[in-house]
Amino acid sequence: MLATPAQEPVDILLVDDQPAKLLSYEVILEGLGENLLKASSGREALGILLRHDVAIVLIDVQMPDLDGFELAAMIREHPRFQRTALIFVSAIHLSDLDRIRGYEAGAVDYVPVPVVPEVLRAKVRVFAELHRKTRQLERLNASLEQRVAERTAELEDSARALRQLNEDLERRIDQRTREREHALAQLLEAQKMETIGHLTGGVAHDFNNLLMAMLGSLEILKKRIPNDIAVQRLVDNAIKGAERGAALTQRLLAFARRQELRPATVNVPDLVHGMKELLGRVIGTDVRISEEMAPGLPPVLIDENQLELALLNLVVNARDAMPDGGAITLSAVAKDATEADAPRELKSGGYVCLAVTDSGEGMDEDTLSRAIEPFFTTKGVGKGTGLGLSMVHGLAAQSGGALMISSRIGAGTRIEIWIPQAAAPESMTAAMIGETHFSARPAIRPRRVLVVDDDVLVCTGTVAMLEDLGHTVIEANSGAQALALLESVGDIDLVITDQLMPNMTGLELIQRMRERRPELRVILATGYAELPSDAGALPRLPKPFRQEDLARMVSMHTGSVGYDATPGTPEGTA
Repeated sequence: MLATPAQEPVDILLVDDQPAKLLSYEVILEGLGENLLKASSGREALGILLRHDVAIVLIDVQMPDLDGFELAAMIREHPRFQRTALIFVSAIHLSDLDRIRGYEAGAVDYVPVPVVPEVLRAKVRVFAELHRKTRQLERLNASLEQRVAERTAELEDSARALRQLNEDLERRIDQRTREREHALAQLLEAQKMETIGHLTGGVAHDFNNLLMAMLGSLEILKKRIPNDIAVQRLVDNAIKGAERGAALTQRLLAFARRQELRPATVNVPDLVHGMKELLGRVIGTDVRISEEMAPGLPPVLIDENQLELALLNLVVNARDAMPDGGAITLSAVAKDATEADAPRELKSGGYVCLAVTDSGEGMDEDTLSRAIEPFFTTKGVGKGTGLGLSMVHGLAAQSGGALMISSRIGAGTRIEIWIPQAAAPESMTAAMIGETHFSARPAIRPRRVLVVDDDVLVCTGTVAMLEDLGHTVIEANSGAQALALLESVGDIDLVITDQLMPNMTGLELIQRMRERRPELRVILATGYAELPSDAGALPRLPKPFRQEDLARMVSMHTGSVGYDATPGTPEGTA
């Protein structure tokens, strides 16, 4: 039976010392289609076995050098031939003991002589097919093992990738959670500061009205009391107390970002150098102060006086953080909003980072988180209001910049004010520019003035100061009353109106008055600087104001002889 193309021929070794018998075996088996190998001795058979993958060995029992039993034993001792099929061919009659000996030597079957061709072919075919199936099974197992190994490797790679993905996902979730918590904390902080800002702005407005009434009344009272030194000292003391209250409200307004600012182009190194002597006197001899100004710094756009006050506050705070002495460094460098260390709230553009760094005690995390809260202070009673950093924070924000504080216990504190670079002097907006100061001389020409304020105390004080200056005053406590007086009285030279009034604001009143009398001159008196954008360049009189401030504004905006604007500043317009 010829082997089909699907079958692979196997090697069959014929071992016999008689060539005739080898030839007869070859003739019988050649129809199987297998590879037939012949050896005439045991030693030759061993050599062929080592060179080929022999599936079946037909061994003659009686051979001169090695008999069949000895050759079978030697073949089985080799690890490679443990499963090779050994068939004994014997021309003599074998006893049962001989057969047992043969099986022990590793034989799998016996074929007696004379050989029946069909029997020999059947036996060889069975073991050849068994060998082929065994090899196929081994290859299948090897292939399966390889596939299992590959699949296992794929699963391990997938598991590794999944673990990495899980780790990345956990890391991203953790990062997003931290970012969300940070953003939420910032939002809560912003809402808290906004609430405090609205509260302080409202308190400052009401407080300014009270101070307005006190200052106006005290100034008039001072002129009319007898020339008694003790009484004059008491009045002066009361005026100074009211002025200190006004300064306090200015700090509150600075924190609430509602103060009047006069932004101008400022050269930071010149400003710092100009303050060095003053700062040296403030900090004393135990603290060293140094400057580190980057060359070629661009100018900034900010209220110069407020920046000086902010810098003074920061240096005083630094000094107080070093009771045993230390060092303060004032530094400035040009920065951009896109840099990694820039505050997130900054708009795009160039800035100058002005920093005050000390070698003091530093702040813990809780103190640092509350550093800019108004009235929060770690100083003793009577040693600070807790408004210094709040004011600096408000100034930086209102100027279009930001404040950054970094500190560690025992490692000192660094406070940075990021100030927008000045593109050009004309970039200042009218809404940010406060009223210009003027040098005063006594007024000559009296005027008819309409004073509008819903606060009776403030209105009474303003009326008293104007009448003391020689003006004729008409008072109204609401916008509607003021419009009615404008119609009935007619001959009014100037209107001084409060901004925050019920039913009708000062701006709305001015608009309605000018619809009837476009040429009417007006002054807007306000306790804080947060005005709508349509306020434009209206003359403003910030509360609380002194009588001399009122006199200058009235003279300037009614054309009275005797009050001149400071040279180089624009005349106010009605």
